Amino acid sequence: MILPEWTIAELRQKLDAGELSARQLTALYLERIEAIDKNGPHINSIIEINPDALNIADRLDAERDAKKRGALHGIPILLKDNIDTRDHMQTTSGSLALEGNFAAKDAFIVKRLRKAGAVILGKTNLSEWANFRSKRSVSGWSSRGGLTRNPYALDRSACGSSSGSGAAIAANLSVAAVGTETDGSIVCPAQTNGIVGIKPTLGLLSRSGIIPVARSQDTPGPMARTVADAAIMLGAMTGVDAGDPATRLSRKRAMSNYSKCFDRDGLKGARIGVARAMAGTNPRILKVFETCLEALKHLGATLVDPTLVKNFDKLTGSEMDVLHYEFKAELNSYLKTVAPGVRVRSMEDVIRFNEENADVMMPYFGQERMTTAQAKGPLSEKKYKDALAKNLRLARAQGIDAALRKYKLDAIVVPSGGPAWVIDLANGDVLNWDVEATSLAAVAGYPHITVPAGYVFGLPVGISFFSTAWQEPALIRFAYAFEQATQFRRQPRFLPAANLTP
Repeated sequence: MILPEWTIAELRQKLDAGELSARQLTALYLERIEAIDKNGPHINSIIEINPDALNIADRLDAERDAKKRGALHGIPILLKDNIDTRDHMQTTSGSLALEGNFAAKDAFIVKRLRKAGAVILGKTNLSEWANFRSKRSVSGWSSRGGLTRNPYALDRSACGSSSGSGAAIAANLSVAAVGTETDGSIVCPAQTNGIVGIKPTLGLLSRSGIIPVARSQDTPGPMARTVADAAIMLGAMTGVDAGDPATRLSRKRAMSNYSKCFDRDGLKGARIGVARAMAGTNPRILKVFETCLEALKHLGATLVDPTLVKNFDKLTGSEMDVLHYEFKAELNSYLKTVAPGVRVRSMEDVIRFNEENADVMMPYFGQERMTTAQAKGPLSEKKYKDALAKNLRLARAQGIDAALRKYKLDAIVVPSGGPAWVIDLANGDVLNWDVEATSLAAVAGYPHITVPAGYVFGLPVGISFFSTAWQEPALIRFAYAFEQATQFRRQPRFLPAANLTP
């Protein structure tokens, strides 16, 4: 079915004018999910529909004249299936081991979204356990949800782990979605599905009520078709949460309204570093990147080219050490809170469940990440503390902050990644590009925004803007100016396979 790619601003206007009700809008998206996601191209990005969605929309319609909730009043949004909701939907991180996990309370960011008037439409599929179960996983596959496909070419990956959120928004199954990232799990599915993704500074958004991987890097973030919509979503979710101490630092730094950053001239006078060494060697990706750099110059930015950002290639080992330590500790803590009927209460239980049900849990890949994590000791161990300190030093003081200071930069740009790879259930993810866009900002806990930048054989690629902590306003301003001037994004056509004709 045909449904316009409405923005939040356009929908607010229609809803306020009475041209459209929240119920009508919700019903339209539910019909499109049935036609596009569950049938037709069968993207398979939605793991569960909220059975209360239409009732929620009705209540918000009844409130509209008496109580205007906020920017998202009556707007349908989707949540990744590792985010707790106190309703009739489960929270499983895509794993059959967590079937029956009906959360006792909403995650903090869900409370904020409900307060802003959002209609929680459903939950999106993901790479099981946020893509931290196996070293050779298949992005977008989960034992509970099956395989999510890329709407630009159905034989291509939607990338992980927020694959369902990325594919669903690209396919116009909702206005916006929430993903989560530890390293690349918002940025990669956003750029691979041709949308905008914002990975915020660690602590800008609460993590309480979200199934964890690692507390030193985990964060939720918005995914949308436009910078403005992603920024509106970001503002709606901010707030200090007693359940997540990291949010205390956001008290005077968060903005509830990022629309002040929507400036078409936002790049004038900005000093932008070009991280050539992180951009990889794929000539097609580099050609797209050069076009983007010309656009930035045309928009008034001063490019410092090249900018050397140190240590982006030195984090792999110590980052994995930290993630494995924290995964065990954080997941064990979360699993103590799950609903009474859930069969697993620890990572050890999950590993055992997977082994006992290997035919459905591990038909394509194993659980090496989990077994490695299970073998780790407590977070009091010196090896963990030393690895974490090393990561933060390399990524922050000697990495991003050093480059910003040395070259007097406002932000750094790099290709977000490359075109989606062919889905390979036998071998797992096989990337065909060597871009290094995500790890440095992820390990540092610094903000990172990806925006559509062009296409390679009809497959989307993005450009990334990142900077030091709490620079979301500047990055949104830069990304918005770039997006408005270039308008690179095109709607997906749900092709069976990518068109590789030169």
